[in-house]
Amino acid sequence: MAESLFEEKLRSDKFIVTTEIGPPKGTDVSEMIHQIKLLKDKVDAINVTDHQSSVMRFPSLGGCLLVKEMGGEPVLQMTTRDRNRLALQADLLLAYSRGIKNILCLTGDSIEVGDHKEAKSVFDLDSVQLIKMIRTMESGKDSAGGDLKGACKFCIGASVHPAADFIEPQLIKFEKKVVAGVQFFQTQGIFDLNDLRRFMQYALQFKVKILAGIIVLASARMAAYMNANVPGIIVPQDIIDELAGVEKGKGLRKGIEIAVRLIKTIKEEKLCHGVHIMAVGREKIVPDILKEVG
Repeated sequence: MAESLFEEKLRSDKFIVTTEIGPPKGTDVSEMIHQIKLLKDKVDAINVTDHQSSVMRFPSLGGCLLVKEMGGEPVLQMTTRDRNRLALQADLLLAYSRGIKNILCLTGDSIEVGDHKEAKSVFDLDSVQLIKMIRTMESGKDSAGGDLKGACKFCIGASVHPAADFIEPQLIKFEKKVVAGVQFFQTQGIFDLNDLRRFMQYALQFKVKILAGIIVLASARMAAYMNANVPGIIVPQDIIDELAGVEKGKGLRKGIEIAVRLIKTIKEEKLCHGVHIMAVGREKIVPDILKEVG
């Protein structure tokens, strides 16, 4: 079974760039189509988020099908929060049958932070168990030991949080994911590169690729909101002060400057293997960021 184009790039020494798009809350996918057109030839792969922050949206799988149809390289984000192992396996079979071969395995944010607080979480599996289940499916068996008529082969990714207040649990989970069969990691947003440097001293002993998460902030207010409301995001006070110090209306420009500065340093110092750019609803600025980085 042929590996994905993204997996081929991960095997090379290329500096990898991925980004992500959030599907719409509804059936009008025109803006998502515009974003895919804008990004598909500028990055190595495009993640489609899966009910990010537990907010109900058009499905990640549907978005990945659009990316694929339009000639892009999709990464299917898959959380275990909303589906049991039957539904997860069914979605994986559909994805593979349509040429979607890159999966980012996530446990998912708590329902409490989302817009459907009455919804019931599933969490039949966690992200490590999802990774193991995918590797089982690749052997031609489902998670109950039944034979599959046609196996699959995925490039599997996961997330890690190098800036966590307590890093030891993150490192334990990271190693469990590596042992389970992960090939690449996209980190939570990194703002202090010393956190990345410390993490990479540990991570470089493993044969996996690390893509540093770069969040483009549009204002000091946005940064403070993310600190208060978005799980896993820690924006340092000096970054908030830098954003607060600009003229009104210039916040996004400053946010782009900060993102470019971080990416340039990561690339020049070869701190890790690439970056994952999260523009949070402002995907049209990603090509400008890449142009400024050079």
